[in-house]
Amino acid sequence: MSEKKPSVWEGFKAFLMRGNVVDLAVAVVIGAAFTNIVNAVVKGMINPLVGAIGTKNLDSYSSCLEDPCKVAADGTVQSGIPIMWGSVLGATLSFVITAAVVYFLMVLPMSKYLARAEARRKAKEGTHEVIEVTELEVLKEIRDALVAQRGSGHDGR
Repeated sequence: MSEKKPSVWEGFKAFLMRGNVVDLAVAVVIGAAFTNIVNAVVKGMINPLVGAIGTKNLDSYSSCLEDPCKVAADGTVQSGIPIMWGSVLGATLSFVITAAVVYFLMVLPMSKYLARAEARRKAKEGTHEVIEVTELEVLKEIRDALVAQRGSGHDGR
């Protein structure tokens, strides 16, 4: 017998109905909205802290591999080979700040909540198991007592 393979449309519908796709979509939307917050933190807090040491605009930090380096105001290279390591540093700081905020404000509280919920569920299941074992032991004792009573010749009338 040949099994019928699901159609492409059925496979696509099954893919969309999986929980992971919805979770991923929510994460992308939240991440896009969260970008504004991170950019504001970098612009309002990190850049001024870095500016206390040097310039507030990290993009201005660069080195030159081949002298003389001349870069026009619009960012086009006129001569030399500039290495714009300041923009890499800014992007790295943005990533680290984003990861830290997401971890400490979203991941850590959620994992603590889920751990507490799991502990409550296990405690609740453990309580039921103890009660069931205790009831089973009581029933076995009653059975053994009845068997012993019948075996000794008592009718119980």
